[in-house]
Amino acid sequence: MDASNEGSIRKTRSSHEEYRNKGLPPQVGRPNATRQLVGPPFSAKVKPVVESDIPVQTADGVCDAALFCPRRGTHPGVIMWPDSGGLREAFRELGRRVAAQGYVVLLPNHLYRSAHPPLFPPGFDPPNRQADRETYSRVTKSFFVPGAVERDAVAYASFLDARQEVKKGRKLGAIGYCLGGMCVMKTAAVLPSRIGAGVSLHGGLLVTSRPDSPHLSIPKMNARFYFAVASNDDEQEPTVKDLLRDAFAKAKVRAEVQVFPDALHGWCVPDNRAFSNTAAVQLAWSKTMALLKNAL
Repeated sequence: MDASNEGSIRKTRSSHEEYRNKGLPPQVGRPNATRQLVGPPFSAKVKPVVESDIPVQTADGVCDAALFCPRRGTHPGVIMWPDSGGLREAFRELGRRVAAQGYVVLLPNHLYRSAHPPLFPPGFDPPNRQADRETYSRVTKSFFVPGAVERDAVAYASFLDARQEVKKGRKLGAIGYCLGGMCVMKTAAVLPSRIGAGVSLHGGLLVTSRPDSPHLSIPKMNARFYFAVASNDDEQEPTVKDLLRDAFAKAKVRAEVQVFPDALHGWCVPDNRAFSNTAAVQLAWSKTMALLKNAL
């Protein structure tokens, strides 16, 4: 990377820590917080979905997770990395919706090392409450340990590969929201022969100044990517989109990076206030489904 790009990364470093809070849904713990999903109607081929809570053995312990499978047949597997708020009803609904299109979806509690759903109490507000910031830091500390995401990714992929519902010989997909975006990139880098599609929806921590920044591992990847970027994220880190495009182009890895000018961070998650932008939700959903269909 040239000196100008290094300088761009340093300039955006101050906002990286903010991403650890951005993924927390404003309505955590509030009744009826999950809004009805909008977007393109299910196709005529929509499949009934079976949902189950299931433990996944990892190198660091046992992860509690949710699994969503079409009722019949075998289908490609998808790992769904949630935002900072973790495994909750909003993401269960997203898991059901993706599975209904013909995928076996694994939704892990990415914070399993330190907490189990419900992860955060009603009114949890780290940006504005010191006590909540301390709680969030404690709960997420083990997740941010270098190598933790990669170890988990290997375990999640192995779990899916062993399931009879997952179609053999087909690559896996990965979808990530907020900090889940960087998890998708790390998953694709550590499993280049297994991950065929990666989707980052208003992802954070994609480009950092750290030596383990996800974008530095792009040459290791062998998946097609789609990045949906929120307008306010782009305003805070205006160089990230170009750094990503440049890195993918140099590595000759196919990727689309799209900035949504009227969508705010969190717009793809049903219990986030930004979810009200129906047109942006529809477009991101359509792009995600198209990539999964074409790459898996």
